[in-house]
Amino acid sequence: MTPSTPRIVQVVLDAPDARGLAEFYRELFALEYRESDVPPPAGEPDPRGEDWLVLRNPHGGPQLAFQRTEGVRPSTWPEAEVPQMLHLDTVVGSREELEQQKERALQLGATLRLDRTDDEEEPLYVFADPAGHPFCIFVG
Repeated sequence: MTPSTPRIVQVVLDAPDARGLAEFYRELFALEYRESDVPPPAGEPDPRGEDWLVLRNPHGGPQLAFQRTEGVRPSTWPEAEVPQMLHLDTVVGSREELEQQKERALQLGATLRLDRTDDEEEPLYVFADPAGHPFCIFVG
């Protein structure tokens, strides 16, 4: 039997304006908001846009998510001053698999950055890959 592995569910982009960046990618790739993230009518408060938004691909594949983060500086790539920035969200089916994949990630060279397995709704670990890029494994 082949051991299970995490699967990529979404790529998360940090930005000072989550809604603005989500709108750019929605238009560029013809993506759709998940139901809870659809923008409110013009002039109404947009609490979801102040934190976390998810765009789904109507044709399948990983989603794009947008997280409002202060202090994000635009990449200067290919110049090295500010490198490219993103992190991957991956999902497993159970807490048991989460623990198995934690051990596997550490054996492969990841560094544990955050243990949020006490969260009943969405237990997760955040790791850094060997180059320092963050990624999450959570139960979904």
